[in-house]
Amino acid sequence: MGKDVEGQAAVGKDYEEPPPSALFSIEELTKWSFYRALIAEFVATLLFLYITVLTVIGYKSQTAVLPADDCAGVGILGIAWAFGGMIFILVYCTAGISGGHINPAVTLGLLLARKLSLIRAILYMVAQCLGAICGVGLVKAFQSAYYVRFGGGANELADGYNKGTGLGAEIIGTFVLVYTVFSATDPKRNARDSHVPVLAPLPIGFAVFMVHLATIPVTGTGINPARSFGAAVIYNHKKAWDDQWIFWVGPFSGAAIAAIYHQYILRAGFAKALGSFRSSANVV
Repeated sequence: MGKDVEGQAAVGKDYEEPPPSALFSIEELTKWSFYRALIAEFVATLLFLYITVLTVIGYKSQTAVLPADDCAGVGILGIAWAFGGMIFILVYCTAGISGGHINPAVTLGLLLARKLSLIRAILYMVAQCLGAICGVGLVKAFQSAYYVRFGGGANELADGYNKGTGLGAEIIGTFVLVYTVFSATDPKRNARDSHVPVLAPLPIGFAVFMVHLATIPVTGTGINPARSFGAAVIYNHKKAWDDQWIFWVGPFSGAAIAAIYHQYILRAGFAKALGSFRSSANVV
C-alpha cells in the first residue's frame, strides 16, 4: 500500500521544484564554481556588447555613405537579429555554468524569485557591467574612426519621445524578456512538455529580437542596464548620461513585475503562501 501511495504521488507531481536559494550564502565565496560563473558572465557580456555595438556602428556608417539606399547596411531588422542571435548563442553557451543571465535585469528578476543569493546577484551585475565596458571599449579601439561619429552604440531617448514614453517602453520590453526567461526555464513546464524539444535559449533570443524591433525607434532598446551603462561609459556624452536612469529604472521595474507575475500569480505562489498562513492559524 505504501508503494502505491508513493507511486500516485510521483504521478501527481512529475517534476522537482528547486528549493529557494538562501538570501546570504557566504559558502559560495569558497567555491571555484562561483568564480567560474562570474568569469562566464563577464566574458559573455563582453562578447555580446562587442558584436552588437559593432553591428550598430557598421550599419550607421554604411547608411551615411549611401543615405538614399534603403537597402544599405543590415537595417533595424539586422540589428534586432544581432542582439537576439547573440543572446541565443551566449545563453546556450553559459547556461550550464552561470545560468546565462548576461543582463542585470534578468539577474534581479531571478533574485526576487529566490533563484540565486544576494551575493551572487550583486557580483553577477558587477561582472556584467565590467564586461559591457570592456566589450564597447574593444569596439572603440578597433573602430575609432567611426565610433564617436556614429554615436558609440549608446542608448538615448529618440527625438519626439518624452521620458515617460521611453520609460514605459523599457519597462514593457524588459517584462517580455524576463517573463520569457521564467517561462522557458520553468521546471513544471519542462516536465509537462517534455515531449516537445524546446531549447530554452531560443525563445529568450526571440524575445530580445522582437523587443528590439518594437523599441529601437524609441530608445535604441536597452532592456539591459549593463548594455546601456557600458556604452555610456565609453561614449561619455551628456545625452547618454542624462537618459541613463531610464535604462536602469525601466529594466529593473519590468524585471520585478515579471518576477511577481510569474511566481506569485501564474505559479500561485501568493495563493500557496496564503493557504499555508491560514492552515497555521487554524492549528493555533
